Amino acid sequence: MSVKVTWWGHATVTVEDSGVRVLTDPLFVARLAHLRRRRGALPPPEAAHADAVLISHLHADHLHPASLARLTPGTRLIVPYGAPAAVPGLRRVAAARGLPVSELRPGQECRIGPPGDAAALTVRAVPAAHDGRRLPYGPHRVPALGYVISGTARTYFAGDTGLFPELPDEVGPCEVALLPVGGWGPFLGHGHLDARRAAVAAARLAPCSAVPVHYGTYWPIGLDAVRPHEFHAPGQEFERQAGLLAPKVAVHRLGHGESVHPRTTR
Repeated sequence: MSVKVTWWGHATVTVEDSGVRVLTDPLFVARLAHLRRRRGALPPPEAAHADAVLISHLHADHLHPASLARLTPGTRLIVPYGAPAAVPGLRRVAAARGLPVSELRPGQECRIGPPGDAAALTVRAVPAAHDGRRLPYGPHRVPALGYVISGTARTYFAGDTGLFPELPDEVGPCEVALLPVGGWGPFLGHGHLDARRAAVAAARLAPCSAVPVHYGTYWPIGLDAVRPHEFHAPGQEFERQAGLLAPKVAVHRLGHGESVHPRTTR
């Protein structure tokens, strides 16, 4: 049984492995504050169907309570330790929808799937170099995370992160890497990967396959004509840079709603 990856836009991805569906950072809205969904239709209702949801950090485009409210009751939420205390909306939605919450620190893991089922997945939290606060307020007490999903293959979901020296050791071996390559505006600050830095990450992690995410979906209202290449180009640029820096990594550049069975062996 192979891994299947579906990109719904931004950092929202469904990973299917061993019959288990894992959804990352669901964002199912046409507009979020000053951002609007500029490309790609909104994910269909089936995108919200998952056995578990991974939340990488507390920023509103990654932890969006109204999108979590679309989940099927019983869907498990896996979040950074301290997230429910920091975000009241998360607590309210989890209680109202019957969504059990597992809080993880870096290095901790949990199982997804029926108890005793050998096909269940293991999810391990790994550090991310990114500001984990619920902006624009809140103490910096909830760390941003990435996750490694282990089943028939090991799939690394980076969330938002910058490069840091310990990244390959923290993630460990992986066959598939879901890497952010852009953002939602014309400038990327500290704690983010752009196309080139994501290619460097791919070279250091050395997965069999990489899928670029977190680009080409949301853009600030009123900036459509400003630096449009920053919106459209990161996926193609990551593919080009990875060809130079990580030529053994197969890059699967998806359209919104498109799926792939990424290569997991060389």
